[in-house]
Amino acid sequence: MPKHVRAIRVRLEIAMNHRDLALFNLAIDSKLRGCELVTLKVADIYASGQVKERASIIQSKTKRPVRFEITEETRNSILHWMEEPIMIGSEFLWPRRFYERPHISTRQYARLLQEWVKTIGLDPTSYGTHSMRRTKVAHIHRKTGNLRAVQLPLGRTKMDSAVRYLCVELEDVLAIAEVVEILPKRAVLYDRPKPDFDRPIDLLQRGPS
Repeated sequence: MPKHVRAIRVRLEIAMNHRDLALFNLAIDSKLRGCELVTLKVADIYASGQVKERASIIQSKTKRPVRFEITEETRNSILHWMEEPIMIGSEFLWPRRFYERPHISTRQYARLLQEWVKTIGLDPTSYGTHSMRRTKVAHIHRKTGNLRAVQLPLGRTKMDSAVRYLCVELEDVLAIAEVVEILPKRAVLYDRPKPDFDRPIDLLQRGPS
């Protein structure tokens, strides 16, 4: 929920935890799978000294490209993270502090998520990395009711797959349908243009030519 997102952001900002704040923000914006998020490279989202407003990667599961936005708040948090000493010369956006692996693992990302959730008093067992992926698209769906707007950011090729992933229930569909009213088409009073009675009489009553 938006209030939970804000609460976690505030705590990470207060702690000045630049990496976790950037990771949390980009996880929500990108809507990527955990395995794709942790393997992001700096070049995927950063060019010419600034963070891109939009980025694109090839999904590891489907091998299809997917684009995502990077909001201003997320760009700012990434820039702060890029200034950390560990990022100097790093190829990957989330390098490990110990170098047996070039980047953090999905398991480490999942543990970080549990820590974030705990800080605001939520049950960590109820949340996983897919919760982060669903967060923004679920909000988009609640605001618009547009399933196509959910399907594209998730990189799903089939609508029913996006519906199942988002756990859209029949009650949600009915709630949307209740506020949609189909108005009857207005009756057409004239099939042809009305005669202009202000025009001279001889033009309306033309004789045989």
